[in-house]
Amino acid sequence: MKKGPVDKKMMEQENQERSSDVSVCNSCPSNGTGGVGAEVLHALLTDLTKVNNSRERASRLFQWLICPNQDKTFFRDCWEKKPLLIRRQNPDYYQGLFSTAEFDRILRTDDVQYGVNLDVTSYTNGKRETHNPPGRALPYTVWDFYESGCSLRMLNPQAFSSTVWNVLSILQEKFGSMAGANVYLTPAGTQGFAPHYDDIEAFIVQLEGKKHWRVGMGHQAEIGKPILDVVLEAGDLLYLPRGFIHQGDCLPDAHSLHITISSFQRNSWGDLLLKVMPAALEMAMEEDVEFRKGLPIDYLTFMGVQNSDKEDPRRDTFVSHVEGLIKKLMSYAPVDAAVDQKAREFLHDCLPPALSEEEKSSSVYGASARWEDGEAVDVAVRMKGQTKIRLIRAGVARLCSDGEAVHLYYTTENSRVYHKEEPKSIEIKAEHTDAVEFLIHNYPKFVAVASLPCDSAEDKVSHSIITN
Repeated sequence: MKKGPVDKKMMEQENQERSSDVSVCNSCPSNGTGGVGAEVLHALLTDLTKVNNSRERASRLFQWLICPNQDKTFFRDCWEKKPLLIRRQNPDYYQGLFSTAEFDRILRTDDVQYGVNLDVTSYTNGKRETHNPPGRALPYTVWDFYESGCSLRMLNPQAFSSTVWNVLSILQEKFGSMAGANVYLTPAGTQGFAPHYDDIEAFIVQLEGKKHWRVGMGHQAEIGKPILDVVLEAGDLLYLPRGFIHQGDCLPDAHSLHITISSFQRNSWGDLLLKVMPAALEMAMEEDVEFRKGLPIDYLTFMGVQNSDKEDPRRDTFVSHVEGLIKKLMSYAPVDAAVDQKAREFLHDCLPPALSEEEKSSSVYGASARWEDGEAVDVAVRMKGQTKIRLIRAGVARLCSDGEAVHLYYTTENSRVYHKEEPKSIEIKAEHTDAVEFLIHNYPKFVAVASLPCDSAEDKVSHSIITN
């Protein structure tokens, strides 16, 4: 999660579009599934594997996250607009997602590296410090830091926790954007971070203990009069839109463990235009002589900062001409191609799907091929016209074009560690693109191989092997 100084003009403009009200919900005291704690989450995730449509699966899991709020109401009233506080009076609601015991287990069994997987921080007398030594984070040293008042931040818990991985890999289809997470463990009576804002949509899930939060709209170093001053207890959730200043500290009598689930980083209209405009300019300069005409030979004498206070009619003419070219530029804007660039980045960012046993058994990941008595057996793929196929999940693959070739980008071979692997794709022959689109658009329905829009039966079978 990126943190940095706030652009005051940006913040003022965004704050004008937001309500300073905070939605508060004091409901949903239980999970509503008849169980307790970790058993409930396990049962929920198990039930979700029976949901045929991965988009519906994502909606149901998100509904559990923000219960009792309805997602349509949430996205209409709160998303990118104002904080949402959910009080549950149920400390076990999120139990099973992550715990201090799980934190300790990971330190003992996995290769956790300082600065890569774990940050040790403190914030005292208005100064934040990071205390990361080099190398592996061993339990003795980590817990010694904690006992001395340092806060611990696990940067990518999904790399070590299968439950966090499963939850995030489902939710990313709800957001249409990478879902990430950080875990924060803070000793009683301490604070790990200075007031700051994040450039993501954040869901702060309180797992253990308590934490005092102050939320405001102001300069990073001056949170100002808070619009929200609250103590989160286990089972509570606080949603914070991008740009809201926030500061958390622990009460004297309780430690805090929370996980922040985040999404929608670099997913603004401006980020899309960063893809659109360079390509549009390149195309315009190739096709339109107006964009290739030279600048006025004397433009440096009346334009630029040193000339900005001049009363010179040439300045107005110059600016007007630039505005005209910008308007004309829209006719060259390759919007679909820019969206494809964003899509490729999204699929690269994504976690791989945490496949259920049923999903594995119906795909190459559960194929029965094996080595037996000196031979490879059950390797042949037996596809027939009546064989029915579909994508494993809606969000695992997408067709994208770079202008010269069409590739199918996919997430199934991504790493649980962010960008550890290069983007994964295969080039799709021109005669197979319609068939791939057919599969994508028909999800979640299974379609018969014989129904694929290919010229020959051989193409139908070869295409079905590629996508499965």
